[in-house]
Amino acid sequence: MSQPGKELLLESVCYRSPAGNLKITASGSGITSVQFADDFEEAGSAYPLLKECVRQLDEYFSGKRNFFSLDFDMQGTDFQKKVWMELLKIPFGKTISYLELARRLGDEKVIRAAGSANGKNPVAIIIPCHRVIGSNGDLVGYAGGLQRKQWLLEFESGMQQAKLF
Repeated sequence: MSQPGKELLLESVCYRSPAGNLKITASGSGITSVQFADDFEEAGSAYPLLKECVRQLDEYFSGKRNFFSLDFDMQGTDFQKKVWMELLKIPFGKTISYLELARRLGDEKVIRAAGSANGKNPVAIIIPCHRVIGSNGDLVGYAGGLQRKQWLLEFESGMQQAKLF
């Protein structure tokens, strides 16, 4: 996580994934965001961290990686960062409910706040907010869209989820 008052020099690269185009942004300290992007601009990067992120995403999408090992430099509240770090503990191919996420944070009453923080996760796929589902098993809430969430869960589980549309 970044240090308060530290100036961020950001660099970005675009990545074509099977789930959609991604814009990956990093500071000299870590990955700041991975977001789905409609526009795609071919661009290279001198940041070794961005090259490593692309390499790990290539491995993930080719089925050779189920855990990412990258440094992060995300901006958010302490609570949001706590939620995002908890998301990293959800195993590849598994899901938990928003209620379970709140329980893992120590208080069922924070379910709405946990859901909100989950939705503000700046690092899609790598910090697996897509692995959080409704208590009844429904796919709900995903900044990248429910079709992408379904695709990612199917990709990771190797099994078809119930059709949404």
